[in-house]
Parts: sequence; structure tokens; C-alpha cells
Amino acid sequence: MKNIIVSGSVATGKTTLAKKLSKLLNYRYIGIKELLKKNKLVIGYDKKRKAKIVDDYKFVNAVVKIIKQNKNGLIIDSHLSHLIPSKYIDLCIITKCNLKVLKKRLENKGYDKDKVMDNLETEIMDICLNEAYENKHNVLVIDSTKNINLNSVVRYIKRN
Repeated sequence: MKNIIVSGSVATGKTTLAKKLSKLLNYRYIGIKELLKKNKLVIGYDKKRKAKIVDDYKFVNAVVKIIKQNKNGLIIDSHLSHLIPSKYIDLCIITKCNLKVLKKRLENKGYDKDKVMDNLETEIMDICLNEAYENKHNVLVIDSTKNINLNSVVRYIKRN
């Protein structure tokens, strides 16, 4: 396995999981913050949602360019990573979280009620998971509500 994406709703544990897996597998970690800065992917700001607007097309192109240049394994961490064409990706991990726990995580991030509700709705509707399936990814769903057995995830990755 060479290229793994970790996607899911905000605060479902993507970054924590992706960073741990990159260390265990000795894969290069690439996070969305790094990509946004280096590739100038932010095209505006949504005041209502209090969120940066990312150019999805440029995001995908930037990641594909990195994938093509990389010879070793990659872990790509972003709530948009499931948009990358499946032909470049060996495994798409979608993180999920219990709604009560997720609500608390979002509130701890300082999000207002509207932003918390927007993110909870994204999780309820399984937006990232459904889009990953639409993009024909090989999907592994991980519930981050409780401690994740990283050894079993690594074994799964190495087997597939």
C-alpha cells in the first residue's frame, strides 16, 4: 500500500489517526494546512460558516502532483482528500464519531452553535463517506469515538 487518504467530518479524529499511522508505517504525512499554504488553495472566506473556501480543483491537482512525485508511501489528511481520484489512492480511511462526543469536540474548538450544527449535519448525512464511495475509493471506516486499535489498522493496511 502506498497512498492512503484520511477523510471525515471536522473533529472526527482524522489528523490524530493520520499522524499516528504515518509514524507506524513510516509514510510521509501531508496535512491540509500545509497544502493550503504552499499551493494558495484558499479562494475566499465564508462569513456565515466562518470557514475558508478551498478551490477543490486546485486541491486535487496539488495532491496528485505530490503523489506523482513521491516514491514512498503517503498519508494525506484532509476533509477533502476523498475527492482525489481513486486511481491514485490505495485506501481511503473515513473517520466517524459518536454525535454526542463530536458535539463536545466541536464546542471545545470554540465553534458557535451554527458551525457545530453544520458539522454535525455533515456527519449525520455521511457526506465524506458517500462522496468517497461515489469516487470509487477502497474505503475503511474507523470509529474514533473510542481508542482505535492502531495495530489492527496497520495489519489491515499491510494485508491489502
